[in-house]
Amino acid sequence: MRPFRLLAAAALLTLAACGTVQRDTSAPITPVDRLDVDRYLGLWYEIARYPNWFEEGCVGVTAEYALRDDGQIRVTNTCRDAGDGSVSVAEGVARIEGPGRLSVTFTPWLPFARGDYWVLDLDEDYTVAVIGNPAGRTGWILARTPQISADARARAEAALVANGYRLEDLVSVPQARP
Repeated sequence: MRPFRLLAAAALLTLAACGTVQRDTSAPITPVDRLDVDRYLGLWYEIARYPNWFEEGCVGVTAEYALRDDGQIRVTNTCRDAGDGSVSVAEGVARIEGPGRLSVTFTPWLPFARGDYWVLDLDEDYTVAVIGNPAGRTGWILARTPQISADARARAEAALVANGYRLEDLVSVPQARP
């Protein structure tokens, strides 16, 4: 497995410069107007994503968010290689930039290497979240459980479409059953 950790770190350097644009960037993109960070913290399973080179070959992907002493958020992304099952981890730091808007870096020693991480939709119970960015090169559907209902998936996809995303390239991410 390629070092997912290093790729994830380098990915934020290139988010704005390369990759397939998955949304109509002339369409408005709107993050949620309120994000209760305490409720958002914890473990999330990647249900679906737009293809990106730093997650190529990854299944069983999770993201865990925890509050740091300095008020920023520790990000721990875990990937299981679809081929050999090996597990790799990428550690990053997120900071709140505004309502529903965070910026994330996996290379904190490079101050310009931050990527937009916008929460575009979040159900009332904080069990399904839709993530995107203005550049439209990345996007995810996350959930507190490894699988979600068809209705929850349809709502998440509708949120992507409402923010200019195309669904054609959205891929489901296999997760192990709990």
